[in-house]
Amino acid sequence: MARNGALDGLRVLDLTDLRGALAGRVLADMGADVIKVEPPGGDPTRRLGPFADDRPHPDRSLPFWFYNLNKRSVTLDYQHARGADLLMRLVESADVLIESFEPGHLEQLGLGWSVLAQRNPALTLCSIAPFGQTGPWRDFAADDTVLTALSGMLYVNGYPNEPPVRPLGLQAYHCAGLYGAIAIMCALFARDRSGRGQWIDLSIQEAAACGVEHVAPSYFATGEIARRRGTLHWAGGFRLGRCRDGWIMHSISGDWTTLLEWVKGDGAAQDLTDPQWSDPAYRRANAAHLFDVLDQWAADKSCREIAERAQTLRLPYAIPRSVNDLPDDEQLIARGYFVQVEHPELGRKFLYPGSPYLFSRTPWRLYRRPPLIGEHNLEVLGGDLGIPADELAVLHAEGVC
Repeated sequence: MARNGALDGLRVLDLTDLRGALAGRVLADMGADVIKVEPPGGDPTRRLGPFADDRPHPDRSLPFWFYNLNKRSVTLDYQHARGADLLMRLVESADVLIESFEPGHLEQLGLGWSVLAQRNPALTLCSIAPFGQTGPWRDFAADDTVLTALSGMLYVNGYPNEPPVRPLGLQAYHCAGLYGAIAIMCALFARDRSGRGQWIDLSIQEAAACGVEHVAPSYFATGEIARRRGTLHWAGGFRLGRCRDGWIMHSISGDWTTLLEWVKGDGAAQDLTDPQWSDPAYRRANAAHLFDVLDQWAADKSCREIAERAQTLRLPYAIPRSVNDLPDDEQLIARGYFVQVEHPELGRKFLYPGSPYLFSRTPWRLYRRPPLIGEHNLEVLGGDLGIPADELAVLHAEGVC
C-alpha cells in the first residue's frame, strides 16, 4: 500500500489568516507541502487562546496548532520590497497560493493575479474574502458571526419563538476552508488538461449559505423561508431527547414497525399505535408530538442502554457527546481518529483531532507538528531559494524575515 499522500508533490503557499486557514490544513493533511507564510512577528492566530498549559505564547496557541498541523512556516514581510521579491520567487515554484486579505490588497502590493499569473502561468490562486472580490459588499468588514447571520445559518439555529443562537465554533470560516480546498483541487484537475492555473474567487458568505443544508433549496424551490426548530431536524427525521443520564438522538428514519414494537413493549407507545402513524407523511407532519412521546419513553433510561439496543435493532440512534467526552468515544477510538503529536520543544505529546476521512491507497498520516514561528526559514529560503545563512541573518535583523 502506498504511503505517500494524495497530494504528494504539490506545493502550496498559505498567506491566510483565521478566515482561510482550514483550506491549507486540508491540503497539508493530504500530503501537500503547505508553507505558512507569516509576518516576522508571527500570524495573528498565534495570539489566540487557549494556550498549552495555560501559558500564553505564540508557539503554544491551540487554535494555531489545529489549523496549521502538517504545515511548514517561513516569515516574510512582503510589504517590504525585498520580502515581496522573495515571495515572488517562492511563487515561481508553487502550485497554489491561498490568501484571505481584503479584496485588492495583493494588487496594492504589486502581487495581484495578473502579476502572479505572468510569473507562474500554472499557479492556482484562491482568494477567500467575506463577500468575494467583486460586488457591492466586497469592501464590507465581517467576522464569522456576521457571516453566519448573512448566510442564514444563524437565523435557523435555535428554538421557535426564541432569539437565534450563534453556531458553535467558526462554521462560516470552516465552510470557506472546505469549499476552498475543493475548488483548488478542481482547478488542479483543470490544470492537468490545460496547463494553466486559475483565480478562484471565494465568498465566505456564499460558502456558508451552501452549508445550511435545506435553507436555500427550500426557498428557491418553494419560496419557503426556513424557521428555527430547536433540535428537530427540518425533515422531521430526528430530534434530541433527554435520558436519565444525558441526551439521545431519537430517529424515525429506520424501520418504523421495529421502533414502535420496542416502545410498545415498554408500555410507552401512547397513541403511536393508532393506524395513521404507519403513514410516513403523517409521521413527518406530526413529528413534534411523536418525539414528545419518545422523550417520555426515554426519560428513565440511560443513553447507553438506548443506543446499544437501537444498534442491535438496526435503528439509527446515537448519543450526542460533549467535546470533553469525544476522546473516550469508542467509535472514534476504533477508527483511530485522535492522534498523539509530539512537541519536542515542550517535551511532551498532545492529543489532536485527526482525519475526517479514510483513504485506502493514500491514508492520512501525521507529517509534522505545527511549526514554530519561521521554523523553516533556513530550509525554504536558504535551501530552496539558495540564500546564504549570513544574508538570512541580515534580512532577519532588518525585519524582512
